[in-house]
Amino acid sequence: MSETFRALRAHKTDAGQELRFEALTLDDLMDGDVVVRVEATTVNFKDGLALTGKSPIIRAWPLVPGIDFAGVVENSSNPEFKPGDRVVLNGWGVGESHSGGYAGKARVKGEWLVKLPDGLSAAQAMAIGTAGYTAMLSVLRLEQLGVTPAKGEVLVTGAAGGVGGVAIALLAKLGYQVVASSRRKDSEGDYLRGLGASDVVDAADFQGPARPLARERWAGAVDAVGSHTLANVLSQTKYGGVVTACGLAQGMDLPASVAPFILRGVTLAGIDSVMRPKPDRVEAWGRLARDLDLGKLETMTTHAKLDDLPRLGAEIVEGKVRGRIVVDVG
Repeated sequence: MSETFRALRAHKTDAGQELRFEALTLDDLMDGDVVVRVEATTVNFKDGLALTGKSPIIRAWPLVPGIDFAGVVENSSNPEFKPGDRVVLNGWGVGESHSGGYAGKARVKGEWLVKLPDGLSAAQAMAIGTAGYTAMLSVLRLEQLGVTPAKGEVLVTGAAGGVGGVAIALLAKLGYQVVASSRRKDSEGDYLRGLGASDVVDAADFQGPARPLARERWAGAVDAVGSHTLANVLSQTKYGGVVTACGLAQGMDLPASVAPFILRGVTLAGIDSVMRPKPDRVEAWGRLARDLDLGKLETMTTHAKLDDLPRLGAEIVEGKVRGRIVVDVG
């Protein structure tokens, strides 16, 4: 009899989406050339949308959600990996169209995996997760486009969330003067300053209709919010500044003017984490292992179990989750 492992699996029913905790075998998983024993996973905003069904994230049924996981290779027909290798996975449609991390085991394509850098545990990798990996991609893009600490303040929107928290910690360690924007300015101010923010501003300041051009303030920004917030940030960005766009917590629309682009030479850099080429992933994880203060990572991390996932999915969509969540699977 095949070995079983516990999983949370989403089913499509006549009444809508239904989540069930089930005992699965490898026969229940999708095709792939590497089997990983999952030790840890996490809950990102996209996972929350998948778990609650508030957005059509899941595109194959039944499916194990979870766009991230870290663990140990059990068997592999991929020449790049062997049993015992420690690996991490982010994106590639896992948790959307291919069963993901909310199970004791996962079977995936080896080309989707990255070997976990020395010095990072599976739990730490999932404290980083897609949110932190996306934050690192954003920081790398700011660097590539010439935003140095000497250029001035860098704004991080959605600062109390997973992308925001890791972005603040990374930028602060790299010497940037970081300003955090949060709708929970009063309750989260001390937490955000502890991560490295030099100032905390109210997210409400960015939520009305944007002027074509406002007073120049930001040398760069990491935006995980979108909509009016992104439009306002662009209008306040300095000449030659760079804004990375990596999220849509406020909305997918962008009610902005072309003025920042054609009058101030501002760059809006899109950050995709799902289909990112492997060399970029390896670079990002290597930089995370080198540049992220793991003590600060711990301060933004809470731990949970598989049983907590339905509740946590609803809470992250409602904006009630601060920082990062590690879901212990192994």
